[in-house]
Amino acid sequence: MDIGVLTVPLGGESLDEALAYLDDIGVDAVELAVGGWPGEDHLPRGDYLDDERAQAELDELLNEHGMRVSALATHNNPLHPDEERSAEADRELREAIELADQLDVGTVTCFSGLPAGAPGDSTPNWVTAPWPTEHAEALDYQWDEVAIPYWEDLAKHAEHHGVDVAIEMHPNMLVYEPTGMVALREATNERIGANFDPSHLYWQGIDVTEAVRFLGEHDAIHHVHAKDTKVYEANSRVKGVLDTAPYTDEPNRSWLFRSIGYGHDEGHWKDLVSTLRMVGYEGALSIEHEDSLTSSREGLEKAVDVLDRAVFETQPGDAYWAE
Repeated sequence: MDIGVLTVPLGGESLDEALAYLDDIGVDAVELAVGGWPGEDHLPRGDYLDDERAQAELDELLNEHGMRVSALATHNNPLHPDEERSAEADRELREAIELADQLDVGTVTCFSGLPAGAPGDSTPNWVTAPWPTEHAEALDYQWDEVAIPYWEDLAKHAEHHGVDVAIEMHPNMLVYEPTGMVALREATNERIGANFDPSHLYWQGIDVTEAVRFLGEHDAIHHVHAKDTKVYEANSRVKGVLDTAPYTDEPNRSWLFRSIGYGHDEGHWKDLVSTLRMVGYEGALSIEHEDSLTSSREGLEKAVDVLDRAVFETQPGDAYWAE
């Protein structure tokens, strides 16, 4: 497995500077944002799409620092009820897939998106319970009339370009947990899978190693984010984990995104890495830094330190002891 980094926290630096720094701290792969909420500081999509010279220069820069691209990232809402916003998100995603094909990058990371709860609504609606019954009806509408038709078509686009689409299971999106991820994959094709980010699963109470096993049974893990979360039980025991307090109001939140090792210990991350290997995943562990209690560089360096002791650098040998 490679230790990777989603380079968004280093967006104030040039790509050359960011790659040099990441190479120096032991990173092997980068996930480059090309649109949507992550922006496109290091890889402006329009500057590289269909431009062989720019693509060759990027390849040369990556080789100079011994780096590979694990995925292109464009997280947005292609199912948004505002047609202008959904069209923009759809264009970003389709162009990201096309650019990934041209760069020989096998994966694009994204969100599933979230529709409105009914035709004519103007705001996306995250349904979390089947009652009152209009919520169950809204969920049926979201899946059957919006999400599945869209993703069936998008999956064909991905298949045409030979690129996997890795959806981050994220609350406030239609696909936010593993069974929903598999449902969307089964309704489309095998190009649709997970960008397995455990940080969003921890606070939902999901056992992440069980989630890996479940998704692995469906060969549904296309990419992995290395990102931790800490649940602060003094708060969660009072108000639960559906927390609308600002992320920067740290003392009053039920949970926070944390740097690797600050939500779960090193033993947990070794177990997670081992479970990923058990289900056949040998790609990047792409560190996504969103810890408000430390700087980007310190958070990245601490994450690399933990993962460096957790990842396996070699392939398994023969089990001579079992013969």
